[in-house]
Amino acid sequence: MSDNGPSEQNARDAPSVDQIERALRDGRLLLASVLENLPLGVGVYDGDGNLTLANQCLRTYGYLNRLPSREVAEMRRWRAYDADGRLVKPGDYPGSRALRGECVMPGIDFLYDPGDAPERWMRISAVPFHPEDADHAEAIVVVQDIDDLKRAGEEIEAAAARLASQARFVEATLSSIPDYVYAFDADRRFVYANPVMLGLYGLASDDLLGRTLADLDYPPDLATHLNDHIDRIFRDGVTIEDEVFYESPTGHAAYFSYLWGPVRNEDGAVELVVGVSRDTSERRAFEEEVQRNEARLRAATELAKLGIYAWDPVTGALDWDDRLRAMWGLPPGAPVDMAVYERGIHPDDLPRVRNAIAACVDPAGDGRYSVEYRVIGRDDGVLRHIATSGRTSFERGRPTAFIGAALDVSEQRRNEAAVRSSEAQFRGFAENSSNLLWIVDPAVGEIIYRSAAFERIWGIPGGEAPVTLEAWMENVHADDRVAVARALEAVKSGEVTQYEYRIVRPKDGGVRWLRDTSFPIRDDHGAIMRIGGIAEDLTQEDSRQVYIVSAKPSEARRLARLVRATDYRARIFESAGAFLDIAPVLAPGCVLVDLRKARDEGLSIPRELKARSITLPAIAMDEPEAGAASAVAAMKAGAIDYLLFDEEALLRERLAAALAECHPTTGPPTRDQEVGAQIGRLTSREREVLVGLIDGGTNKVIAQALGISPRTVELHRAQVMSKLGAGSLTELGQIALAAGLSPSKAGAKVRKPT
Repeated sequence: MSDNGPSEQNARDAPSVDQIERALRDGRLLLASVLENLPLGVGVYDGDGNLTLANQCLRTYGYLNRLPSREVAEMRRWRAYDADGRLVKPGDYPGSRALRGECVMPGIDFLYDPGDAPERWMRISAVPFHPEDADHAEAIVVVQDIDDLKRAGEEIEAAAARLASQARFVEATLSSIPDYVYAFDADRRFVYANPVMLGLYGLASDDLLGRTLADLDYPPDLATHLNDHIDRIFRDGVTIEDEVFYESPTGHAAYFSYLWGPVRNEDGAVELVVGVSRDTSERRAFEEEVQRNEARLRAATELAKLGIYAWDPVTGALDWDDRLRAMWGLPPGAPVDMAVYERGIHPDDLPRVRNAIAACVDPAGDGRYSVEYRVIGRDDGVLRHIATSGRTSFERGRPTAFIGAALDVSEQRRNEAAVRSSEAQFRGFAENSSNLLWIVDPAVGEIIYRSAAFERIWGIPGGEAPVTLEAWMENVHADDRVAVARALEAVKSGEVTQYEYRIVRPKDGGVRWLRDTSFPIRDDHGAIMRIGGIAEDLTQEDSRQVYIVSAKPSEARRLARLVRATDYRARIFESAGAFLDIAPVLAPGCVLVDLRKARDEGLSIPRELKARSITLPAIAMDEPEAGAASAVAAMKAGAIDYLLFDEEALLRERLAAALAECHPTTGPPTRDQEVGAQIGRLTSREREVLVGLIDGGTNKVIAQALGISPRTVELHRAQVMSKLGAGSLTELGQIALAAGLSPSKAGAKVRKPT
């Protein structure tokens, strides 16, 4: 045996130093290659936060040459938040922590703002590194761009939230509908039941779910019939509709129609059977009643003047009754087809009608048809407004039949046009009335209309007026606010009230007395939708008011100074149009019209004032060089005087004469006028009862005369005394006498002696 033992063999097998160095060098190259191709940024930072080594991905980022926590300008670009939502401080950034010897894994998510591009999410991890030849720790930092991942996560969370919201919506919907909604699994067990279904069985959800029809003591034949339907839907994926009679454990016995269908999973396999049932006992009774009363139904159709028609969507055939033919200007029995139908429709309405027809035969819709359009009669040429509605029947997703009814609403549309005309007339009246007309929406306390007289009474333009009742009450005199608020509350409760109060004008602080008659405005159902009022200005007007109309602002101001120097009030208008717009509601006074710059426009003022019967005398003023022809033209237009601009002394004299003819408005109402207004608010029946009481009639006598019951007379009597504020019949008689009512001769004859 040789002396060469295992040790020599091991020495031969051991790698040489060159092999080890070569392996290390190859390993470093492999590691460097891996690092260079990683989709992660990897870098080494020294103790000062400077980048000393980086792979290609980190170099591509280009903005991490220093740790962000060590670069003040970069700190603002990096934002991260802890579990409590607080902003992470730079000292707690991963790089800073790694330099302190901490390992930050898996890292912290930062939102990085490059400034010239959208923000991106970056995940940064860091571990400490101790080089052999260094006396301080360095940090290995790994940067991963997770923006797409983060955004996708946010979208998934948002989608999950939407899905949860939709699930809650579906559950709420199913819980609120009056039909019975439920679902079965493949073992025929209940897996869902809405509250109505649970109520049918008298069970809680936990007691019902997981049970079969047999568990609920269904009659065997009925349970077999329904279970066969469930099995067939799971097997064939069909939809089944049927009707059965059933008495529930709670004792509710009725006919139930039901519609069952499959619920499929993502692979298309049926995983549930969902059903909707409805108590059809009442419908059956209705159907029987309809059959018994078909004649009465036809009579009702005649009474309503409905035209009945049918249409076959497959063939296009039409079946009209003679009333519908008459709407198209056709004689009874005249043949009709789609061409006749469309030729009768007004050309401007035909595209809209065609769209409505296309929608009602679309299986994706509900089949309903409702449209209004104009028809021009074929033989009589009469234009009619037709409102029609109907519904399409579908079989296997295809329209198979349609039946509808049409009504001639021409008279209704004419009435609506008349109402619109009346509204226009109302606005014309309101805008030219010296009284203020106003309308308020009591639900929101918003003033939705006020007439032009507001500007004259309040002394501010309508555009600056308060838009809410609360703001408007600030203009009411402080001593009168409680009474005004009480009156408005009475109107909101349905009363008609009349009250007087003071306002303090917001600009000049002037106090004005107003008498307001307020009343409720009701809708077609009698509910109060608005409150309105008519405010009359009772303030004694100062008739020394001069209105200056001049297109020259400097000259208008000079005239205003001259007018005010003579102790008159002055108001400037820059054009005839601006003056004439509110002339009907201006206080009494005189008008100075400057003819120099706009002669024709200026002469229109006295002419329009005369045509509109507005009693504001106009004085025309002209160039000093103007001739007699100009004076004649001004006087023909309606001016009461004609002056030249250099005749200031004469102007004072003529103004005094013109203003002396102006009269102030009326003062506060007398007691008789107030009583008359109170009686005017009585209904016609209440007024008849009041007359009977004045004649001395008893409740029984008045009831016989009016053809009503004594109890009704007693109720009206109480209303009359309440509205007039009378505490006794004697006081009621005094109020009636003050208003001009007196016992009738007929009443005196029938009165019995006491």
